[in-house]
Order: sequence, then structure tokens, then C-alpha cells
Amino acid sequence: MNKTPLTVAGAEKLRAELHRLKTVERPNVIAAIAEARSHGDLSENAEYEAAKDRQGFIEGRIMEVEAKLANAQIIDPKLLDADGRCVFGATVELEDLDSGQIVTYQIVGDDEADIKDSKISISSPIARALIGKYAGDIAEVQAPGGVREYEVIDVRYL
Repeated sequence: MNKTPLTVAGAEKLRAELHRLKTVERPNVIAAIAEARSHGDLSENAEYEAAKDRQGFIEGRIMEVEAKLANAQIIDPKLLDADGRCVFGATVELEDLDSGQIVTYQIVGDDEADIKDSKISISSPIARALIGKYAGDIAEVQAPGGVREYEVIDVRYL
């Protein structure tokens, strides 16, 4: 299987989720199943069914997070020496040439992308257009409303 790029912060977030799932969520659902079992007839016990469903979800999520971490290629943006190029993990300041609006994005892995936190996925159209660009370059992005042009103002490795 191919390695999936992940920033150090993204890997930490996944490790924290895995720890919470194993140490908090799993014991809670086991206790809920035991409680529901103590109520007797399992064939008509909605609490038992709900707890078993929750257990299935938690165990599935644990396996998913473990697989993501096992296949992760963790990249620390601070250690990158990309000579000012836009690369995975870089924080890029852009100016939309149509509106003049200035935005800042960090290029991250698919699992850690969150536009509210200014993190865009490496596989998004804008990130693909930015990869390899330097400050001063123009990136053309194919957007649903047509081609958008962004000027790369600054590239940082935070």
C-alpha cells in the first residue's frame, strides 16, 4: 500500500483520537453492553442493540485510525528545505487576482484537511495547482465557476 503524507500535527491528532477510543470509548461501550445484558432478554433489548452498534463503530474506527497511522509518511514542515517552493506541509499566502482577497492555506493530507482551519488537502485542485510554485508565481485553478488565478505571495514552512 502507498504511504499517505501526514503532517506531524495531523499524526498527533490521530494518535490522540486512537488513545481516546481505546482508553475511554471502548471501556464505556463495554460497560454499557454489560449493563444492558443485566436487564435480561436480549432479543427485545434496544439498549443492548444500540451498545453493540456503538461497539462496532468504535472498533471499526480504531482499525481505520491504526491503518492510517501505519501507512502514514509523517512530514515535518519545519524540516523541509524546499527552496521556497510550495510543497506538502507548506503554508502558502495567496492573493485572488479577481477579487484581491488574500488567503493563507497550509497544504496537508486528506485526513487533516479543514477549510475552517485554513488547511487544504494535497489532492484538492488548488493544492495541486500550487505544488512547485514559488512566491511571485501565478497558479491557475480550475474551479466549478471557471478558472481562478492566484498569485503566490509567500511560502513558509511552519
